Amino acid sequence: MAETNRELADFLRRARGQVDPSRAGLPPDGRVRRVPGLRREEVALLAGVSSDYYTHLEQGRRITPSSAVIEAIGRALGLDDAGRAHLRDLIGAAGTPARRSPLGVQRVRPGLYQLLDALDGEPALLLGRRTDILATNRMARALFADFDRLPPRERNYARWMFLDDTARSLFVDWEEQARTVVESLRLEVGRDPDDRATVSLVTGLREHSREFDRWWEQHRVHRRTHGSKRLRHPVAGELTVRYETLTLPGDPDTTLYIYSAEPGSDAKRGLDLLASWSLTESTGTPAQGTTD
Repeated sequence: MAETNRELADFLRRARGQVDPSRAGLPPDGRVRRVPGLRREEVALLAGVSSDYYTHLEQGRRITPSSAVIEAIGRALGLDDAGRAHLRDLIGAAGTPARRSPLGVQRVRPGLYQLLDALDGEPALLLGRRTDILATNRMARALFADFDRLPPRERNYARWMFLDDTARSLFVDWEEQARTVVESLRLEVGRDPDDRATVSLVTGLREHSREFDRWWEQHRVHRRTHGSKRLRHPVAGELTVRYETLTLPGDPDTTLYIYSAEPGSDAKRGLDLLASWSLTESTGTPAQGTTD
């Protein structure tokens, strides 16, 4: 690995530039700020380390701080849990040898397919490494897209989000959802920077999507645990669905996403309509209560 940890240097510099000095708890010094964010010496002061030490770290030099120092720098930069995890990953990557063999193809256990089928009333899907779409249930295919019909290489949530026009028209809040995808990928790349498939995915997306390239350069990270999505669906109409994520025990690279709507809400009625429609589509016969 190169002597300079460029990813660490980039992340620290950009994180420092996003801190509001007025809220950092620093005493006023009367100096005019020519650039946004904190100065290097101010981060060092807040973290309780020397200015030279922090400067060398931000320059990407091969330094291995203690856990306490990493946490102190994370606090000084106002990093959330995902940001601190990313910081630890990047610092660890400086002294971690490259993976000797590529990661194997992810397989879905039969029990997980059964679980997806059991969640038939709620859209649910399984995402793997680099947002690869491993499996979906009927409702997820009806709500988002029939990923099973895509070529295997294209069954990737990030690819679909940025390169498929249907995703842009489906999400009312497309920009917010797309940025979250970028930030989640950034977090994953920090954990395993040498995974060739992930590097290839990111390279392709940066080449074909100006938005992805711009947001990737910002070097922000995010861990998706729960949230909501606003959709404009051709069958279900406008609706907001909530999602929860579950990382599977013994399989940290696979995440289950379950979408739901509040009982009695317009969104729930939209999902019920979508469920009826998807049954009609799958059987080729009118669903009960529908008319031609």
